[in-house]
Order: sequence, then C-alpha cells, then structure tokens
Amino acid sequence: MVYIHAWQEYQDAAEALYLKSPTTTRYCVKWKSSEGKLVLKITDNITCIKFKTYSSIFLNRFEALNLSLMEKMQNRRKVEPPQTIPEPAAPAANVAEAAASSGVTPSASGGPAAGGVKKKKPKKKK
Repeated sequence: MVYIHAWQEYQDAAEALYLKSPTTTRYCVKWKSSEGKLVLKITDNITCIKFKTYSSIFLNRFEALNLSLMEKMQNRRKVEPPQTIPEPAAPAANVAEAAASSGVTPSASGGPAAGGVKKKKPKKKK
C-alpha cells in the first residue's frame, strides 16, 4: 500500500488504475469523524493506492474525483446541451396580446399555478 501525498498525483493514478482494469478495480472511502480523517483507497488486487487527509479543503476535489470515477464506471460522458440561438425579444404589448388570445392567464398570486406549494387544510379537532 502506497500513500500518495499530492492530490493531483493521486487523482491521476486512481483514474489510470481504473482505466487499466475496470472489472477488478475497487474504490473505498473511509471517514473517521472522531479524528476528522478521510482515507481514499483504490485497488485492483495488484496495486493499492491510498490518500489520507485531515483537511476539509479536499472535499471539493474528492467530490470531483467521485463524479469522474462514477462516470467512468457507468460508461457515461457529460452531455453538453445543444447551443440555441436566442430569438429576438417581443415587445411587452405583443406578449400580453398573445397570452390573452390563447386563453392563458398569468397567475400573480403565489398559488400552485405560479409554482408555489398548496397548503394543506388543518385537521379537524374531535
């Protein structure tokens, strides 16, 4: 077992180890709250790589590594939304006329039509 002290080295080694043998690679996360210690371990039964930290700074990096490994494990890639060309904005008077002619009435209140949550009626007391 080898502890790697630099985060970037660990991330590169972990991703390379997974890509080398994806069917046998295991990834383990251990958190000891009493010590405030995070230990990450990835192994393929031949090579074992570990990273240990007491710092909370690594939480964002740890989350990014988890997302990266999960995408590889699911064989998915990030899908970028298609870029659309914005249409020219219509004058406010035309928007109000279009809404009136289509029968759609905008809801100004905070009701369910405006995206609010409908409150439940209180239960009756016996």
